[in-house]
Amino acid sequence: MDYRTAGVDVVAGRAFVQRIRSSVESTRRPEVLGGLGGFGGLCRLPAGLEKPLLVAGTDGVGTKLELAQAHGRHHDVGIDLVAMCVNDVITSGAQPLFFLDYIATGKLSPEAMAEVVEGIAHGCRESGCALLGGETAEMPGFYGPGRYDLAGFCVAVVEEDALIDGRAVVAGDRIVAVASSGVHSNGFSLVRRILEAHGAGPETPLGEGGPLVIDSLLTPTRLYGSLVQALLAAQLPLHGMAHITGGGLPENLPRTLPKDLHGRIDPGSWERPALFRWLQEKGEVPEADLWNTFNLGVGFCLVLPEAAVGQALAICAAQGHRAWVLGTVEPGSIGEASLAGLPY
Repeated sequence: MDYRTAGVDVVAGRAFVQRIRSSVESTRRPEVLGGLGGFGGLCRLPAGLEKPLLVAGTDGVGTKLELAQAHGRHHDVGIDLVAMCVNDVITSGAQPLFFLDYIATGKLSPEAMAEVVEGIAHGCRESGCALLGGETAEMPGFYGPGRYDLAGFCVAVVEEDALIDGRAVVAGDRIVAVASSGVHSNGFSLVRRILEAHGAGPETPLGEGGPLVIDSLLTPTRLYGSLVQALLAAQLPLHGMAHITGGGLPENLPRTLPKDLHGRIDPGSWERPALFRWLQEKGEVPEADLWNTFNLGVGFCLVLPEAAVGQALAICAAQGHRAWVLGTVEPGSIGEASLAGLPY
């Protein structure tokens, strides 16, 4: 017996590392020392910071991987992996510094794994962070042939005096919504059940003449890092930010508000995207479950004074993001994971 007959090909693993080298190096930042292949990635803190704080976050892509692997969409879930981590850490006003990935698979498929890493590198370049290192684990017998799982880790940095943590939020602040690109990477256990119950296949359209349902579902999670950096560069008084992930608006928006305040949203301020209407109709999903599972078209929220709303909307538009006033911060606590104005 040898390692290869046991299911692990060390030679193929080394070849894979060489294959992804250019993708990794394309994300390099000036602070990075050394290159790919060491036991640990090295990165300096950016110059000029007096009291730097490191902000770290980790996440995965969840069961969206099930659909992506079934339909060969490996590049896009690499972007998803970065977005799910980066979009969390930037809510503190931090600048993403570096990213690490972990890929576990039953049998290494160099083509599929290279696409994943290229997607990760794409997300890192767009977010301005270095892909500092990672791990690819071949685990035959644990994962089936052609199956893999992903985990990501992002470290960002912010000046302590510039930290955004919601403490500056006051009653009367406005809540600005920034559009999502779709379901992003949350709620796919429910999504897959709806697809199975409806018998939806690769060619099922999203309504007459619409895009394919699979294409809409597998659209990568939108990255908001460059938008947040543009807002900070304009010195807008951002009092809070929220990444709308699993649990939707009811769970995530209150996380950026002080305990003695709550948000009142206006459900009529935007039209629910067709994908969510399709999921609700085909799955007969109750309204409350819909709000507490999906982002419903809102991927990110900004909380800021009313006087700064116009400039914020203009910057969002210039950065290619659709944004609108979603609601207002009001005095009084109405309980955790809840908002006023929800239609249920």
